[in-house]
Amino acid sequence: MNDTLNMETLRGRVAVVTGAATGMGRGIAEVLRDAGMRVVIADIEEERLRATAAEIGVDHYRLDVSIGAEVERFAANVFDKYGSIDVLCNNAGVGPIGSIGGLSLEDWKWVLDVNLWGVIHGVHAFLPFMKRSGRASSIVNTASMSGLLPGPQFGPYTVSKYGVVGITEVLALELAMERSPIRASVLLPGPTQTAIATSLRNRPDERQSGLANLDLAESDIFPGGIPWKTPRQIGEVVLNGVLTGELYLFTHPQLSQPIFDRFDAIREANDRATAFLASLVKHGN
Repeated sequence: MNDTLNMETLRGRVAVVTGAATGMGRGIAEVLRDAGMRVVIADIEEERLRATAAEIGVDHYRLDVSIGAEVERFAANVFDKYGSIDVLCNNAGVGPIGSIGGLSLEDWKWVLDVNLWGVIHGVHAFLPFMKRSGRASSIVNTASMSGLLPGPQFGPYTVSKYGVVGITEVLALELAMERSPIRASVLLPGPTQTAIATSLRNRPDERQSGLANLDLAESDIFPGGIPWKTPRQIGEVVLNGVLTGELYLFTHPQLSQPIFDRFDAIREANDRATAFLASLVKHGN
């Protein structure tokens, strides 16, 4: 059965949100719950997860998104219990910083395992169940504005978020080619009130690390006067994306000029390459 997602058809349907014990994930879960959805939240922090689930009145599941087998079991359990999965928010992520020259391979692996492989695992495990339902549904993958714009000290984070943007773009193209009722969106949040400033609390080992936590609120990364979004405001952006099928979900469009400048730099480099290659042809090379 093909249908459309709107505020009426969302009621009673099933939403899954990872990384939802705190921050953006919790805000997304609250907004989807208020839209009448049956929400299941997942997180690696079991105590916070249980507390959040009790506070907002949703189901919960302790999950390490970096472990594919765990995510597959989670997807199967949700489908077995509810009979469908209509909105999937692959939101779990970490955001420490560190200079590329000072990072260990374990640093890279941890960030990519959570931020990138977490999304890969989520799509891989849940997409077959969502296709089985044959009705309108939505996958929202959380990236970052860093998924479109690099910054110093954000090497692993940027690589992971570029990957999330790419996965979502390819998925959206493939679903459209299949004429699937499933749509894919990538969330590109700017400064938001979350617990990502203490990401290292969830690192599973005690190895010497070149990574450090960063409190964006105390940094000079964002210009003065930029409004910080609340988790619920991010949830409203996600809900709008679910309803509209918009591919790119921006939370701070006023911060996008550096992204456009990057696009211009790419275009200018392409123009210079065109001129150079033409000169080679002209001189018989």
